[in-house]
Amino acid sequence: MKAPFLKTLAITAVAGLTLAACATATPYQPAGFNGQRGGYAEQRLENDRYRVSFSGNSLTSREQVEMSLLLRSAELTAESGYDWFATVNRATDRDTRFVGSPDPFYSRYNSFYGPYWGPSWRYYRGGFWRPFDPWGPNDFDVRQVDRYEASAEIVMGRGPKPAGDPNAFDAREVIQNLGPRVTRPMP
Repeated sequence: MKAPFLKTLAITAVAGLTLAACATATPYQPAGFNGQRGGYAEQRLENDRYRVSFSGNSLTSREQVEMSLLLRSAELTAESGYDWFATVNRATDRDTRFVGSPDPFYSRYNSFYGPYWGPSWRYYRGGFWRPFDPWGPNDFDVRQVDRYEASAEIVMGRGPKPAGDPNAFDAREVIQNLGPRVTRPMP
């Protein structure tokens, strides 16, 4: 009786550690790379104008998303043979969701005494059978999940960047300063 329980416990622990290892911030890479949802994307609007975006997952900070946007803008500028870029429109959107999950140690269905001990009732609502707990609602953990997406329309130029324009960036300086600070994909 102990061997199957210990085997199940070991498999569950390994699966949990594997999933935890996969839970990382969105790396700096093209959107959709390796099946990942986030990343950078760009669309050419004119010869010297692009729309650039970077979206992160719930583990990617706002700062990391905005740095990745600026880095991709700088890389596009350098790849296109320009020296500087200016952001015409720039915005960062936050998508906030609240996720509730039951406490696995509170539920009587996951107790020491085995599954489904004691009386239980169910009711039908909205096309589904739902449990009814006469001793009150189960304990739920609620957490806030934020995801950020930054986008900008950029205009590129040659020569020295316009003096006094706070939205103008030297492409090579941005690459040098932000390149080492963004999260890169795992090998």
